[in-house]
Amino acid sequence: MARVAQIVSTARYLPERCVTNAELTARFTALGNPLVIDKLGEASGIVQRFYAPDDWATSDLALPAAREAIRRAGRKPEDLDLVVVGTDSPDYLTPDTSVVLQDKLGAKNAGTFDVGCACASFPACIGIAAGLIASNPGIQTVLVVGVYMMHRLADPNDPTLFFYGDGAGAAVLVAGTEPGFVGATFRADGAYAKYWGIFAGGTAEPASVEAVKAGRTQVRLVQPYPAEVNHDGWPLVFNRLAAENGFTARDVGQLILTQVRMRSIPLVAERVGVPVDKAHITMDRYGYTGSACIPIALDDAVELGRIKRGDLVVMIGSGVGYNMAGAALRWTA
Repeated sequence: MARVAQIVSTARYLPERCVTNAELTARFTALGNPLVIDKLGEASGIVQRFYAPDDWATSDLALPAAREAIRRAGRKPEDLDLVVVGTDSPDYLTPDTSVVLQDKLGAKNAGTFDVGCACASFPACIGIAAGLIASNPGIQTVLVVGVYMMHRLADPNDPTLFFYGDGAGAAVLVAGTEPGFVGATFRADGAYAKYWGIFAGGTAEPASVEAVKAGRTQVRLVQPYPAEVNHDGWPLVFNRLAAENGFTARDVGQLILTQVRMRSIPLVAERVGVPVDKAHITMDRYGYTGSACIPIALDDAVELGRIKRGDLVVMIGSGVGYNMAGAALRWTA
């Protein structure tokens, strides 16, 4: 009988420190830009975000969500065969954050790797993990974590700091035989690669005193994406995923989209034919958490009873690059 990946648990973690728009407004008022945060808040619907302690790295932020997901799955860290971390704010350029997390967890029997698909990393990780489970009898239990600490890589005087909230979400996938993972699809447009990113510190421009002084080792929005990048891109990913895997909008129990602009979510849900009340929103409470926002929203929806056993859950993420990924699965947790 065919092996199918199933999610058996989820968890999320938001740090204790809440940073409100009012706090950021006070900062940018002192910098002579008093209106910028209000404008960003009105456009996005974000009113607050959370920051991890200053002495934490991304792996520290991932750890509580990972531990809780493992506990809820009824497993121990040593039961894991694989740890996959999706992030574009890693501890280091190398080694991978996943191998650091593996050690902190005590997952001594697990292999690891990172997925750097920006804010589309979590659905990409789910698709990869599901494929590995389906094709490798030795891989029974996989921990997938989406984690984001981009505010630590930002200029504190840059208004785009508004968008960077810290957080982590995790899921444990296991091999089963009942319906679970349905399919994944991917889409990208590298023409937008220079629009938003950290452009020094890699091989294109190694870190240097000049690069640091110029701010090129920090995350920068060089040019805003056109609104249609998401408004058209998310429906393209949804329609491709549905067509390739034999479902329609009527079959969807919950649609989880990147949580960056509140108005975009109902607009896209309506465009693909999914009722708006089946498109979960968390950015009003948690802010934008990048590569963690989809697993955080997923766990939040499960906790609120919005996802039930047997539901078809569709996740679509998008991020800098420009990268997009979608994954669909039947809920078995």
